[in-house]
Amino acid sequence: MFQNLDVFRTAMAMARHAGMQQAFSSQNIANADTPGYRARELPEFGETLRDSMMGQRASRDRHLNGSNGRSVDISERRDALDPNGNTVSLEQEMVTAVDAKRQHDRALAIYRSNLSILRASLGR
Repeated sequence: MFQNLDVFRTAMAMARHAGMQQAFSSQNIANADTPGYRARELPEFGETLRDSMMGQRASRDRHLNGSNGRSVDISERRDALDPNGNTVSLEQEMVTAVDAKRQHDRALAIYRSNLSILRASLGR
């Protein structure tokens, strides 16, 4: 009954993704005045989850051309280019940071809720 608890793995992956997005957002904000800096961002969590579930996973480092399935496609934002070649938008980064916080809070709520259900089913 309790052998396959993928909901905990999914919640943990969602929290990690939110943490990585928050780190990229803070790095982009820190480099908002750096000439030529290209803002970096992660794809949505749903896309990364779908790709990891549908794609093949490597069991060793050399398996599947050295890809162990843990890499995430980091893209550069090319929306608006400042005169100094910078693509960071502080407004967009603030929205991204708030979305990452919400995603992290949602992941923790899912984890806590399922942990409560598991404890109730065990009678504790």
